[in-house]
Amino acid sequence: MTLSDPRIARLITLVIAALRPPAGRRRIALALFMGVLCHAVFAVGVLAMMWAMFFGMSESFGSVPWPWAFVANALLILQFPLVHSFLLTKRGMGLLARMLPGPHGGTLSTTTYAIIASVQLGALFLLWTPSGIIWYRAEGLAFWAICAAYAATWLLLMKASFDAGAEVQSGALGWMSLLGKIKPKFPDMPTQGLFRIIRQPIYVAFALTLWAVPVWTPDQLVLALSYTAYCLLAPRLKEKRFEKRYGDAFDRYRRDVPYVMPRLKNGAGKSEEGHNA
Repeated sequence: MTLSDPRIARLITLVIAALRPPAGRRRIALALFMGVLCHAVFAVGVLAMMWAMFFGMSESFGSVPWPWAFVANALLILQFPLVHSFLLTKRGMGLLARMLPGPHGGTLSTTTYAIIASVQLGALFLLWTPSGIIWYRAEGLAFWAICAAYAATWLLLMKASFDAGAEVQSGALGWMSLLGKIKPKFPDMPTQGLFRIIRQPIYVAFALTLWAVPVWTPDQLVLALSYTAYCLLAPRLKEKRFEKRYGDAFDRYRRDVPYVMPRLKNGAGKSEEGHNA
């Protein structure tokens, strides 16, 4: 990876524009406020997820009495994929652009989206009501081996997010574009890095984090099954959007690159895999 890499060049251009913002105190103040809010909430959401799953969802702040806790936890599971997917639709993106009053709502839509997603994740993992049942807790060498696997899945998720466009995934595109007074420029269809191996590395990496945990409870199993299903099904909707946006380019990419399972070998099975994906 070099400075000529389009992903690096795009980030450098965005950072340079943000470091020298044109005059406009209110615009600058709004951009910086949204940036701080976005990344603070993002950090809380991600850290809450890492912490809660590390303990198999047995450690959280939810205290809804049973059996109502089952309903509350189910709603927490459902709210993320439903809202997350809706906001990616044409209607949802229009709503995002109108959430902030004034002329900058459209520019800040990716930042607003990241804030909402982070609040959703924080709610899921901080407000979960644990069942109190622990099936398995790794110890000794097994504990350290699983911890290493857990860390590896998170590194994989970070790599996939960078390959897809770190500025979009983190919400930085919106507020940095507003700060630099430039039009947000979305990255092209991702085809480099992990996207050369499978079409949906972010969803696969996210699913892997659900299973590489040192503590297993009924709570973790329900979460893992639910969100693994989401990670397998939701990208189909994303790919329909890509079909409309990129046309033949995406069709060629889809023929050449499998959906979520890497190919073990090239050659005769390539064409067949591409058509089945």
